[in-house]
Amino acid sequence: MIDRTPAKGVSLFSLSLLPLFLGSVPVLGAQEPHEFLMPDAPPLTMINQGDRHGIVGDVVLRALKDSGYTSEPRTLPWARAQKYAIENHNVLIAPLSRTPERELRYTWIAPIMQMDRAFFSLEHKAASFEEARRRFKAIAVGLGSAQEEILRSKGFAPEQIYAIKIGENPAQLLLKGRVDAWFNGVQESRYIWKRVSSRPLLMSPPMVSHELYLACSKVCNADIVTHVAKAIEAMRRDGYIEKVKDRYLNNDPLEKSTKSDRL
Repeated sequence: MIDRTPAKGVSLFSLSLLPLFLGSVPVLGAQEPHEFLMPDAPPLTMINQGDRHGIVGDVVLRALKDSGYTSEPRTLPWARAQKYAIENHNVLIAPLSRTPERELRYTWIAPIMQMDRAFFSLEHKAASFEEARRRFKAIAVGLGSAQEEILRSKGFAPEQIYAIKIGENPAQLLLKGRVDAWFNGVQESRYIWKRVSSRPLLMSPPMVSHELYLACSKVCNADIVTHVAKAIEAMRRDGYIEKVKDRYLNNDPLEKSTKSDRL
């Protein structure tokens, strides 16, 4: 007869250590949802649109899911959202341009898409920052946005920069003649304008271009950063990000009836 006593002893000892090993391994199902802050800035990010969260929103939420993390997307006024992410730990935030002023304030996880920025006006098509400084007395920008930072860095006077809550307000102000121009991302401005007016909108050449990033608080879990960055890169390689962009920019129901060549 074979004596199995030692084997049983080893087995019982191993079982006694099992809770310790399990305690050192993250259990994804037990994770608290990670805070993910985003503005209501269609088509980049969308709030209260069912399972449509915009180009950047869809990519980020898919990357989190593919990495095994749960998320809690919510919106705050954009300046407050950035302050909240800076002052807390493990708060995800997007879309965020990686400007020099922001560089040391966040953990930069991965770029998602490029965005050109331009001046939009109903009367003048500015060809440069210099011409825009001369022509436009009031330029609408999103409060706390990279656009606001850019205009300040380019020498625009404080009274020329009309910073307001991100959303449709800048387009409405331009339409009502309360501002002379709107400095904003090209994709977002075109998307919004189609829902505001059928009037032709003059667009300057792209003045500056930045990658839009998913970022995190300065103190951010290294595993989240690594895993989510890999997931986003995988989506870039397999074409998923381009498919999402095409779905929002080229297959939008209003696109068929409102041609972007007005811009």
